[in-house]
Amino acid sequence: MNIASVVLERARIEPEATAIFALGERDANGEPLAATNVSLDRVSDRYAFALRDAGLERGTRTALLVRPGLEFFGLMLALFKLGAVPVVIDPGIGLRRFGRCLGEAAPEAFLGIPLAQWIGRGLGWGRGTLRTKITVGRGPLAPSPTLASLVRNGPEAEPFPVAPTEDEDPAAILFTSGSTGPPKGVLYTHGQFAAQIRAIRALGNIQPGEVDLATFPPFALFDPALGMTSVVPDMDPTRPGSVDPRAILEPAERFGATNLFGSPALLDAVARGGARTGTKLTTLRRVVSAGAPVSADVMRRFLALLPDDARVLTPYGATECLPVSCISSEDVLGETAARTAAGAGVCVGTPVPSIDVRILAIEDGPIEAMGSARTLPPGEIGEITVRGPQATARYVGRPQATALAKIRDADGGFWHRMGDVGYCDAEGRLWYCGRKADRVETADATFFPSPCEGVFDAHPLVRRSALVGVAGAQGEPVPVICIEVEPGTRRAARRSLVSELRAMAERHAPTRAIRDFLFHRGFPVDIRHNAKIDRPALARWAAQRTRRRR
Repeated sequence: MNIASVVLERARIEPEATAIFALGERDANGEPLAATNVSLDRVSDRYAFALRDAGLERGTRTALLVRPGLEFFGLMLALFKLGAVPVVIDPGIGLRRFGRCLGEAAPEAFLGIPLAQWIGRGLGWGRGTLRTKITVGRGPLAPSPTLASLVRNGPEAEPFPVAPTEDEDPAAILFTSGSTGPPKGVLYTHGQFAAQIRAIRALGNIQPGEVDLATFPPFALFDPALGMTSVVPDMDPTRPGSVDPRAILEPAERFGATNLFGSPALLDAVARGGARTGTKLTTLRRVVSAGAPVSADVMRRFLALLPDDARVLTPYGATECLPVSCISSEDVLGETAARTAAGAGVCVGTPVPSIDVRILAIEDGPIEAMGSARTLPPGEIGEITVRGPQATARYVGRPQATALAKIRDADGGFWHRMGDVGYCDAEGRLWYCGRKADRVETADATFFPSPCEGVFDAHPLVRRSALVGVAGAQGEPVPVICIEVEPGTRRAARRSLVSELRAMAERHAPTRAIRDFLFHRGFPVDIRHNAKIDRPALARWAAQRTRRRR
């Protein structure tokens, strides 16, 4: 199995169908650059020959720092054809952390825009492992060699022989966002990518010929394999929550998008923008959102822009294993949102057929074998663990993190610890209760984020809330709820809001002991989806505010 073979099959079946529209790039007439299935195949062949001539080969770890567009797609496909291993790191994590990630991944080659190449030289990125550097794109001071110069010296129309990789062969190293700890490199195999594609296709009944508005470039890589045309909007993918709604609304209509993938923060921004202008998205049938739970309010706002038969799907998973489960807006708005508002946590749906789920008693240290773990019955909150063909087996350069995240099974396989807590209900659905590390343990009780926050998020003036732990007067942990109010909320309303929230807390078991509330202008969030709250940073802020009050 080679993941590139799926794309090659699309080029054979529908050669002239458009594979990609890159809206951030323009041709001489000012139109967005585009590539058909066959032209994407051919340009990736030329890139593959150029990279091979530069010394890249099967198994070469290759860091990629290229703007999302046709070159990015062509290079990723070329690396798969070579059997090389792309290393993909979020550029928004900062230069120092980016360098640390490169040190762990130990790449032998680096493909980057001119600025990235110069910064890498100055900061010593990949020192000791990098032996090949290729500049992608133009610039007056572009370091040599450039991809363009290498392509000029290669064959014009010769097909590249795709590496005969096996399911177990490394396909890519994708780094986590670092929103809940240091970024970690997740090693994917070609077989795991194929399993992921099968599961994603089945979730939404995706059909060849659909058009996907892809706001997260790594997910857009699945589009050619799924037979969808990918429309890459002109936006900063590291700031989806700050997107100009017009950058999503206009191309969705212009290109007849049937599918949209976006973070909850992006959906919220676009829904509010569409409501202001009265814009409708008449062609969208499916919206897929991941990275954090999508609130019922965001679902309602976005569905108001869509046709009556459209729906929002929220798959649950992580870089290490996606998808694990999925739930639709019909189920959320029809039933589970009311239970979330009563403190039940967030329902993330039924596990996909390829995934097994177990809820284990919470343990912060490593668990070597599943036989030594205690499995909890339905209804009890514990750590979510999964196994299946799309679950990755290890982190690169972090053996201790691998030992903490993986559990050996009796049959020689393994289980992945999601790092999340939750429970299964009597119907077999999975309910998410937050990150394990974010629970607040006091002498009397354990407070889990999602059950607590669901209660307070139900208030119409609360945009979102966040549970953090703060040291009390005697040093004991105290649960504190930080509140982000809806835009335009007046100060007078905030004063009465605290008493209303305390009254809400009294009515529900998970929140009955919570008495402390703090208002925050805008929560710190992850750089990938702008949706996961940076709770350690928020907890430090809350501790400072609490000390001032004493």
